[in-house]
Amino acid sequence: MLRLFNTFGKKLMLFRPVKEDLVTIFTCGPSVYQRAHIGNFRTFLFEDILVRYLEFSGYKVRRGLIFTDIEDKALLEADKKHKSVQQLTDKNIREFMEEMKLLRMKTPDYLPKASGSVNQVVEIIQRLLERKVAYWHKGNVYFDPLKFKGFGKLYGLDMLKWPKKKVRFHKDTYPGIQWNLGDFILWHGYRKGEEACWDTIIGKGRPSWNIQDPAMISRYFNETLSVYCGGIDNLYRHHDYTLAILESIRPYAMARFWLHCHHLLVNGRKMSKSKGNIYYTDMLSREGYSMQEVRFFLIYEHYRKDLNFSVGNMASAVSGLREFRRNVLAIKRRASSSEAEDSALSEKILKTFSGQMDNDLSVRDAFDGLHAILAGLDLRVIRQSEAAGIIKALKKIDEVLQVIF
Repeated sequence: MLRLFNTFGKKLMLFRPVKEDLVTIFTCGPSVYQRAHIGNFRTFLFEDILVRYLEFSGYKVRRGLIFTDIEDKALLEADKKHKSVQQLTDKNIREFMEEMKLLRMKTPDYLPKASGSVNQVVEIIQRLLERKVAYWHKGNVYFDPLKFKGFGKLYGLDMLKWPKKKVRFHKDTYPGIQWNLGDFILWHGYRKGEEACWDTIIGKGRPSWNIQDPAMISRYFNETLSVYCGGIDNLYRHHDYTLAILESIRPYAMARFWLHCHHLLVNGRKMSKSKGNIYYTDMLSREGYSMQEVRFFLIYEHYRKDLNFSVGNMASAVSGLREFRRNVLAIKRRASSSEAEDSALSEKILKTFSGQMDNDLSVRDAFDGLHAILAGLDLRVIRQSEAAGIIKALKKIDEVLQVIF
């Protein structure tokens, strides 16, 4: 039975969806002011594995993912490149969707853009203002965390450290992994010369980053989500904000499970433009790696561990995959066109895979377990129908991994 590490409570828990027949998932999407790099795709691939394994386990899944196409960074980047915000972000969204296909990622059921959420944002802000959880200040709207009981409960924030003096944070995002102890912005009031603004019943302006996910969730999901996912950095100044906004206007929990994927490092250091160490999928392709091999490298390490990209680490992981696939090819040749037989071997393969994946999606242990089984086979004593059964089992497993065939 599947167990997942729930950030809310910080422990492994037996997975039970809110509805028996449907798992609802919402995942933080990319900020499309720039192109997604392999660190971003690590998180999205972990989420892809989650969705695929839930379906492998018999669940029906409905998932939403939002494109953050309106935020401070997008406005600044568009201005720097002398483009409209829409021109900039639409291009990056197209490239993201193309790379999703190349990496064999399932397309979520809902892929809204934040710029299409303005009506929902305004509705939520009106309700927060009515409840006096939010307030106006100099043309902006801010959320007061002290008005929400249990603020910071996902992260485990020590509210005793909250400042006595009123502090407001008016940017969408701030650098660093730390907390901004104060009120956070929900609505940017219009500033002269700003292009990306909307005329609404609460005035002219644009939605902040932190209210965009709540707007999209309320648009598509009217119940507690089974799972909410994102990168580990979203535990600071984002997911607790999202939770507080939604639970201020809904009489039920936002999500039952919260899952967070850890960082991808490059030679032990954080990726950044200033360090000149950002990698994209096509850069790895030019190094001779297929997109399946890139996918494998990004899913192989456990999602709750930092993944360190280096030339050596990449080569080592891919070497293991290539050897595995050679073993599969030999079994496939042995099977020829024989009818598949469900044997003890094929059952062992499926049980080895599910046994490790049920342990918080342990892809490495699952893959290594399969690798050991295949490497130990003596094809001379395996019947053709038995070999065909092994291939059938591996194809079922590859509906999740998407790296074998």
